[in-house]
Amino acid sequence: MKLFRKLLVVIILFTAFNTIQAQKIGHIDSELLLTSMPETKAMENELQKVQQTYADEYNEQVTAIQAKVKKYETEAPTQTDVKNEERRLEVDGIQRKIQKYASTASEEMQKKRFDLLKPIVEKAQKAVKDVAAEKGVVYVFDSAPGKGLIVFDQGEDLLPAVKAKLGIQ
Repeated sequence: MKLFRKLLVVIILFTAFNTIQAQKIGHIDSELLLTSMPETKAMENELQKVQQTYADEYNEQVTAIQAKVKKYETEAPTQTDVKNEERRLEVDGIQRKIQKYASTASEEMQKKRFDLLKPIVEKAQKAVKDVAAEKGVVYVFDSAPGKGLIVFDQGEDLLPAVKAKLGIQ
């Protein structure tokens, strides 16, 4: 009976070891995949348009405040100290508004980028999962620079198959 138990344990361990070794490993450069997707290019174009709108508005506000400051500086000698102080406070308030606008615009750009990028990333992840399932790959590592994967030449590169699945050349 002891021999049977030992034999059973050996068979179980051998089967488990073979199962672990049989699992395929793949890798993909997620950054390369995302940058090659047409949706990402369209997103970048849209973000550039929005960024330009914010920049134009910001520049208009800066130009207006510069003109006002120049006007106030030329009129300062003919105005009372009280009036000059009011104008200084007005300019300070406008400058704070412009700084707040720049900060808000930056935050809105980050949020818009995240909102636009999220469905693109989800589409890429789904394609990677589908290709991995089709090829029997159990583990997929990200081989993009800085992602922490050091050696990836032993696994299967899924990028060509994922790009084909997404219709990317």
